[in-house]
Amino acid sequence: QVQLVESGGGLVKAGGSLRLSCAADGPTYSLGAMGWFRQAPGKEREFVAAIRRTDGSTWYADSVKGRFTISIDSAKNTMYLQMNSLKLEDTAVYYCACKAPIGTMTTSYPYWGQGTQVTVSS
Repeated sequence: QVQLVESGGGLVKAGGSLRLSCAADGPTYSLGAMGWFRQAPGKEREFVAAIRRTDGSTWYADSVKGRFTISIDSAKNTMYLQMNSLKLEDTAVYYCACKAPIGTMTTSYPYWGQGTQVTVSS
């Protein structure tokens, strides 16, 4: 059984920063790759960032490259998303997800958290 719990969302002004956390619990293989996705009102859920725990490789959506950083604290089994220089268009519900470390890292995640709201204001 995999459990993912996000935290750290909130309201922030444009240009500000937030750090999201995702506490993970479950079989090691199912947590081999972890990612962040987001869904804005009226839009499809989209990939944000991913990290493969076996080798630390990371992937980012073009829209967040250079502003967001994904990381994992293996001792705490917690994934983070440091979000800097936030823009109005980053407003969304952010979800963490995990999967076995195989295949593409930007899609096909079977396990999801409940989401945390990030709102960027002007």
